[in-house]
Amino acid sequence: MIREDQIEARYRRSFGYRAGYLPRDRRAVDAFHRDLKRRPHETASLRSGAVLRMAQLIETNPIIRMYVSEMIDQVPGDHKVIENTAELLLALQRVTVTAPAYNPDPAQRNAFPMSSLFAYMMMTPAGEALFRNDAWNDSLRGVLREWCAYLDGPESAHVLNEGEDGWLSPFAYQDMKLWEFVHDRDRPHWGWTSYNDFFHREIRQDARPIAAPDDPRVIVSANDGNLVTIARGVKRKDQFWLKGEPFSLEDMLARSEHVDRFVGGYVFQSFLSGANYHRWHAPIDGVVREARVVQGLMFSDAESAGFDPNAGILSEGYDATVNTRGLVFIESADPRIGMVCVIPIGITEISSITIRVEPGKVLRKGDELGYFSYGGSSMCLVFEKSAIDHFTVASPPPLPVVDPTSGPALAVNGGIAIAAVTGERRRA
Repeated sequence: MIREDQIEARYRRSFGYRAGYLPRDRRAVDAFHRDLKRRPHETASLRSGAVLRMAQLIETNPIIRMYVSEMIDQVPGDHKVIENTAELLLALQRVTVTAPAYNPDPAQRNAFPMSSLFAYMMMTPAGEALFRNDAWNDSLRGVLREWCAYLDGPESAHVLNEGEDGWLSPFAYQDMKLWEFVHDRDRPHWGWTSYNDFFHREIRQDARPIAAPDDPRVIVSANDGNLVTIARGVKRKDQFWLKGEPFSLEDMLARSEHVDRFVGGYVFQSFLSGANYHRWHAPIDGVVREARVVQGLMFSDAESAGFDPNAGILSEGYDATVNTRGLVFIESADPRIGMVCVIPIGITEISSITIRVEPGKVLRKGDELGYFSYGGSSMCLVFEKSAIDHFTVASPPPLPVVDPTSGPALAVNGGIAIAAVTGERRRA
C-alpha cells in the first residue's frame, strides 16, 4: 500500500504542481473530484463522440479494460472518488466542456482539470502501463481534441472576466504580467475570443526585444521559460528513461534524415510555467528544411522500479523523446551554426502544437514559428556538434531538478549562446 507521504511527495514532483497549475494543497484535488462527480444533469449521460469511442474501446479491448479497471481499483481508498469506468467516462466528458477558472490562492488553484482527474490514477502500476498504451493514447487524443475545440470556441471565454476567479482580475493581471501582452480593455474579454486565444496570447514586441538582431552569431531563446539542462555530446541512441535525463536523438527526432548532423551535439531544454508566453520563435536566421508534428504520449512519467516519488522530476528528457512534439529544422547559411532543431513538447492537458511555418520558409531570428494550445509544455533546441562557442546563460542546477522554475529564467528572443568562432567550430 502506498503511504500518504509517498503520494504527497510524488504529487509535488508532478509537472502540473511544479508548473503552478495544480493546487498547492492536495485536498483541493479531492474536492475537485467530488465536484466533478456530482456535476449535473446535462452531462449525466454520454454524448461526447470522443468519449463514446473511448467507451467502445474499453468495452472491446480486454487489455485496455483490464488496465482501466485496475487503475481505478489501485487508487488509495481515501482518494477513490471516481469508483468505476462509467464514472471516469462521465468525468472526462465533463472536463471537455470545462474552461479553467483562475484562483488567486495557489493552495486552491486548479487550472489543470485533466491532470487533476488523473492525479492519483497515474501513480498506480496499472495507470503507468495504461498511459503508455498506444490504443489508449489514440483514444485519449480524441478526447483532448474535443476539449481543445471547446477551448477554441467562444463558450470558453466566460472565464476571461475581471471577477476574483477570472483571468482578467487585478490579481491575475499582476500574476500573469498581462501588460506585456497585446489586448484591448474596451473590447469584451479584452479582445480575446476564447480561452485558448488568451492562453497563446501575443506578446508586445517591445516586451521581448531581439538580442543583436544583425549579429548571426548570437543565438536567442525560442521561448519564455526556465532552463532545465544543457546536454553535451548527445548520442544517436541512449537510455532516455534513466536518471540524469540522457537524450536519444534518433527517437527524439523521430528518425529524421537529419539525425546524423546532431550526433555529439547539444540539447538545450527549458520548462514553461503557466504564466509564461506560449508562442515560440526562431533562434537563428535560416531556412526551414522540415516542419512536422510527431504524435506521442500526453500523460506519462519516466518509470523506475517500484513506486518512485521522483518520477515527475525525472521526466523532462523522457518527455522530449516520447511525448507529442513538433520538429522544426532550420538551416543557417552560417557554417558556424549549421542546422538547429526547435522541438516544442506537449506535456499534459491538450498537448496541442501548432506549427505556422512550412519547408522553404526564410526566417529572421525572432520570427514566430508556432504556439502551444492549453496545457503544460517544454522546449528543446538541438545544435550540431561544436556549433556553440559558449552559452551565455548561467548553468542550470544539477539534475534532477525538483523545481524547474529554479533554473535560470529565459525570455523569448533573449540571447542564450554565441556560435563558434570559425567554420571548424569550438566545443562549448
